[in-house]
Amino acid sequence: MAAWDGKRVVVVGLARQGKALARYLGERGAEVIVSDLKSAEELKPLREELADLPLRYALGGHPPEILEGADLLCLSGGVPADLPLAQQARLRGVALSNDSQLFLEACPAPVVGITGSAGKTTTTELVGRMARAAGNRPVWVGGNIGQPLLEWVDQIQPEDIVVLELSSFQLELMTRSPQVAALLNLTPNHLDRHRSMQAYTAAKRRILDFQSATDVAVLGRDDPGAWALGKRVRGRLLTFGADAHESDGTYIEAGRLCLRWNGETRDLFPVEAIQ
Repeated sequence: MAAWDGKRVVVVGLARQGKALARYLGERGAEVIVSDLKSAEELKPLREELADLPLRYALGGHPPEILEGADLLCLSGGVPADLPLAQQARLRGVALSNDSQLFLEACPAPVVGITGSAGKTTTTELVGRMARAAGNRPVWVGGNIGQPLLEWVDQIQPEDIVVLELSSFQLELMTRSPQVAALLNLTPNHLDRHRSMQAYTAAKRRILDFQSATDVAVLGRDDPGAWALGKRVRGRLLTFGADAHESDGTYIEAGRLCLRWNGETRDLFPVEAIQ
């Protein structure tokens, strides 16, 4: 808590992630200013939920003066990183962050982060169910789906497992990667926000960029965009694709899903078992 005591933080966007940020920071002693384009009346229900905290509000716009003395600017997922207020923050030397970054900084448990242009929500939910089916550890699933896990970080224990969906909007601000980072595929998406495929790719690959040699990356072999980022992997590489490959990972052979692991091959189940 001492890390936030007296820090001045501006939270932009009072939606699902913004509310989680405001509560997390406010409960830890930060001086929080919440800014949103909506009016006080439009945001009345959300402000009532946060009424137990000494928050300040700048509503109906993002006045630049709220950056005075700020230590950090946190953007909700739907707020573009090139927002004029964010550009002004960079010029003033104010750091930018978001709920996923703060969660990774505070989370004591290993995190499986999943991103991709398509299928990331399904995969995140599936991985969470697989982890729960193992039955030996509490499992937390969230991020870009469900409730922001920042709300529950105090309850997460080191022996738990966290499965986190990460969008390009979240990743573009992040300077920390999960211990297990899965990049499923990479095709043109959200270019209205990122402006170019190059910028979109740069945002997505941040899920790999801050890993260490002891971390794990999972890449789709059959997707050229994801597979091209193999050279960015800093730790162990696992892959998945239709055909057998020299890397550890999964492939299909004679109608069966197989796993290559540490040089050994394991027959998992028939492909027809997959819905």
